[in-house]
Amino acid sequence: MDTRAAAQRFADTWQHAWTHHDVAAITALYHDDAVHTSMPFRPPHHGKQAIADYIAWSFTGESEPTVTFAIPLVDGDRAAIEFRVHARDNGRPTTLAGCVFARFDPDGLAVETRDYWHTTDGHA
Repeated sequence: MDTRAAAQRFADTWQHAWTHHDVAAITALYHDDAVHTSMPFRPPHHGKQAIADYIAWSFTGESEPTVTFAIPLVDGDRAAIEFRVHARDNGRPTTLAGCVFARFDPDGLAVETRDYWHTTDGHA
């Protein structure tokens, strides 16, 4: 699969699935042995199941998400994709803005991803 197509599928799937808290749809984007790091100083999640567990945990307390992913910037087998989420976190409005860096295998599955993000109270 072409990296640009894989990255766009990644962005589109995350955008739709995050809105609906569809962990299975998101997890299907990852290779079985993928590694995901959320924020630079957190321990990485190794393997599809650990990634699924992290995603499910991250959706806890979140409701009414409005999610947008930008057009991926692609170079070789890697992509950078900005995202923004407006939601309610345990009933309080919040905005999360960040970027995911992804590396894809020849089949278009993510083998390595890293997120950097920040939240603010209210909708920015």
